Amino acid sequence: MRPTRTALVLAASALAPALLLATPSFAAETAAPTVAATTATTASDTQSPYDTMSEDDLRIAILRILDRPESGKAVHREGQQALDGTADNMRAFLATGYRLAQAEDDRVAIFALLAEPDTGKAVRREATKALDIGTPEALRAFLATGYRLAQAEDDRVAIATLLADPDISDALRAAANAALDDGSPEALRYFLEVGRYEV
Repeated sequence: MRPTRTALVLAASALAPALLLATPSFAAETAAPTVAATTATTASDTQSPYDTMSEDDLRIAILRILDRPESGKAVHREGQQALDGTADNMRAFLATGYRLAQAEDDRVAIFALLAEPDTGKAVRREATKALDIGTPEALRAFLATGYRLAQAEDDRVAIATLLADPDISDALRAAANAALDDGSPEALRYFLEVGRYEV
């Protein structure tokens, strides 16, 4: 029995270095697919949705952008250049070029608002903030929603100034108060542009 135990101990001692050397290799082999899978997942996460679109689909997507009311000269210029180019040019426009061209158009639109003599304090304040931030998203947010809310603030001030005049008629006072009671930006603007003249 003793010789058998000794033989087993000797065999285990001889195999131990081989097992130790083989273990990291095995671990590396089993870990490799996980790393590869993670890399593939990350690559697919960063892939643009436009990468898989056909040339016809890219063209349609750009034409839809050009048809939007907010698309100005810069968007039309860059979009047309992309349409005249390759599929890669169209993908580049959809992925990044459109955003930058829209920002250029939005900046021009904001400067045009600031140049108008009737632009009120709130609109000037919010427009200047958007220009100071300067990102495409800040410019678009001001034109899409910020301008409307700032204009409503200016309109409220204008209506309050009108109500402070003791010489206005009862009908005009009632219409102004009705617009303030409604409180929506559209109601305030309508009263100042149309309603007060109808009264």
